[in-house]
Amino acid sequence: MKTLQNRLKKSSPVAGLALPPRPSVGSRHSKSSQLRTWLVLMLLPTLLHAQEATEVVDNAEDNLNLWTLIQQGGWAMYPLGACSLAMFFLIFYSWKETSRKKFFTVEQVQTASAATASKDYTQGQNALAEPNTLLGRALAPALPKLASNREKAENIFIENLEAEENTVSQWVTYLNVVASVAPMIGLLGTVSGMISAFQTIGRGGMGRPELLAGNIGEALITTATGLVIGIPAMIAYFVLKNRLNTAMIATAQAGTEVLETHES
Repeated sequence: MKTLQNRLKKSSPVAGLALPPRPSVGSRHSKSSQLRTWLVLMLLPTLLHAQEATEVVDNAEDNLNLWTLIQQGGWAMYPLGACSLAMFFLIFYSWKETSRKKFFTVEQVQTASAATASKDYTQGQNALAEPNTLLGRALAPALPKLASNREKAENIFIENLEAEENTVSQWVTYLNVVASVAPMIGLLGTVSGMISAFQTIGRGGMGRPELLAGNIGEALITTATGLVIGIPAMIAYFVLKNRLNTAMIATAQAGTEVLETHES
């Protein structure tokens, strides 16, 4: 029986094959370490590039301030700066000139009405001229004409009132000019920036977006600045225009009240 078993072992094809040795635990750890090393070496340039990009973005955010934006906006920022200064001046000046005390006072109207009712036109002129108001400048030259021709006195008052209104409204109109011109200057800066961007592309900057950043920044910053100036200026224009119209209507009513006391 043993001899038969030995013959079967020798005649079996599997008997001549040698089984490979099982890898040891140390060799498996060595291959894992090598694999991790290769992965780290392959990803190292990407990680360094990402870190550099993050540092560049952080530095750009740190350097981003108002003066940097003005410089990046280019030549168009200088006329836009002048428009912004003109806007602030016109808003404050027009607000001051359209205040109610610049047009007339209640005491002035009452004193002038009492003098006109008593036919003392000289005292009425003095009462109107004492505070430097729009009503006094418009109505004082018309009072002496009441004695001879009331219609002529009313015409003189209306003409003087229109002249005074034009003097005040011109400053409000200038504000409308600023509101219209500022966005146009911003649009012109946008066109200038886009022309510069296309010139950069023509010189071979299509594959380098950092070369186009300055031109595109100029185009966008000038447009935004023009709108930032134009929108508040337009709002202030309509507010001051309504304020002036309201004050002029009240002044005309006060002057008419003084003239009507001549017949009472």
